[in-house]
Formats: sequence, C-alpha cells, structure tokens
Amino acid sequence: MKTLVLGCVGVLLAAGPAAPPATAEAPGRPAPTAPTAGIEWQTRPSADIMMRYVLPGRVAKVLVKDGDRVKPGQVLVELDDEAERIKLKQLKAMADDELHVKAAIAQLDQQEADLKKLEWAGKEGAATEWEIEHQRLEVKIGEWSLEKTKFNRDRAQDDYLQGKVQVDRMAMKSPIAGRVEFVYVEAGESVEALGDVVRLVKIDPLWADVPVPLVQVRRLKLGQTLQVVFPETDGASVAGKIIHVAGVADPAAETLMIRVEVPNPNGRPAGERVRVLVPGVGELAAAKQP
Repeated sequence: MKTLVLGCVGVLLAAGPAAPPATAEAPGRPAPTAPTAGIEWQTRPSADIMMRYVLPGRVAKVLVKDGDRVKPGQVLVELDDEAERIKLKQLKAMADDELHVKAAIAQLDQQEADLKKLEWAGKEGAATEWEIEHQRLEVKIGEWSLEKTKFNRDRAQDDYLQGKVQVDRMAMKSPIAGRVEFVYVEAGESVEALGDVVRLVKIDPLWADVPVPLVQVRRLKLGQTLQVVFPETDGASVAGKIIHVAGVADPAAETLMIRVEVPNPNGRPAGERVRVLVPGVGELAAAKQP
C-alpha cells in the first residue's frame, strides 16, 4: 500500500532580499543567483511507501534498520513460512504428477483398440451394431476422461504457482531504491493484516508540489527548468524540472498545482521550506503591493 505524504502549506509571494555584495566564488559551489521573488513551499519524498502484509503472521527476521539504504528487490522482513513451505511441497508433488494422465491415455488407447476389433468383427458378422455403438461411446467417454485428467493436472499446477507466490510474499521486498525511514516490528513479533511494518522513502530526487497563480501558469510547460533555492544556501539555487501540471485549478485560491522534481544527491531531508523561482511571480507580487 503506497502512502504519499503531502506536506501542504500556504503560498507566499515575496520579493527576495537585497543582493549581497559580490564575493569570490567558492570552489565546487554554484555561483549564487540574484535573489528573486518566488513561491515558498516545502519538499517531500518522491516516493513514500508504507509496507504492509496482507495476511497476519509471525516475524522471523528483520533484515534492515532505520536509515538503511535499500535497492529494489532487497528483502526487508521475513515471516515464518515453515507451514506454508510444507504445503507448497505437497502442491508441487501434485503438480508434477503425470501418472493420472498416462493412465487415462492408456485407457483411451485400449478403448480405441477394442473399437477397431469390434468394427472388424462387425464386418464379419461376429459383432452386433449395438456392441459397436456401445464401444464407440466408451471411446468418447475415454476422451472426456483424458481431458478432465489434464484439466485437473493444470489446476494442480496453478495451485502450486499460487502457493509459491504466497510463500514469496512472506519475504517483504523493497519496490524502490531508497532508504528505510522506520521499522515498526521486531523478530518474534506477530503482525496483523495491514499493520505497519516498514516505511520506505526516496529523497533523491525530491518533489515540491507548488501552487502557481493561474495568470503565471500559461508561461510554464512540462520539462521546463525552474530554479529552487534551499535554506542556508546564500541564495544559490538548484535546477529543478516540471514533471506534472495539474488539470484542475483551485478556484478559491486561483492557483494551479505544478510538481517540480529536484535532484538531491547530498541527501537533504524532505520537508524543508524552499523557494521555487517561477517566471513572472516577482512582477505579480510587486503589482499587489500598495
């Protein structure tokens, strides 16, 4: 079950502070941009997933801890699956059983051979038409029996695959590359169905869902680059990209939400207030001043 935590706060249109005096550019650090009016908002993870089990069980192993970085497919938690594996072994034996099919084939072969003999005997006057028709019906019943046997075998194979999926699900695997935000269980503990087990987040990249005044949205398009100013960066900005523009506006606020994706290789925490520099917002803020 996926939970996206949307940190929604108010929109602030504000002119930036006066430009600081020019200084030598620090090595390896982007040059500060001229402070510009923008929209203050807060970042959130690009993925925020609460991992839960569909069925109850007992925790056998917890293989991660808070703060661990994980890869897609990495096992996080395992439930005790001993009983399920025993059942799976039985299902596999039934799925691999070909004896019933071979027996049905052999029986049909015998019935077809008996029919040929009766048909030959009928030509010689040694078998009645009733006997021949009766044997033809036996052959038809044999064909149906073989079809039913194959159907039952296929059902047994499906039951085995279903059981295998169930056993595989008892090993909780990460669907994303991210980090473990919190582990809610311990080994030996029983978990209820749909109870919280592990929370995973992805903070590289970060997302910011920003409400933009409708009069400015027309200047924006998917894929466009917007500068994002983080706290304590002395006005230096990071290039973000618009990855989504909402289709429904907020009529009360006269805004439309856009989603800006911001690279975060240094692992800044999600939830920081940032300033998204949107073209035209500065002019709009100035026009609203008395």
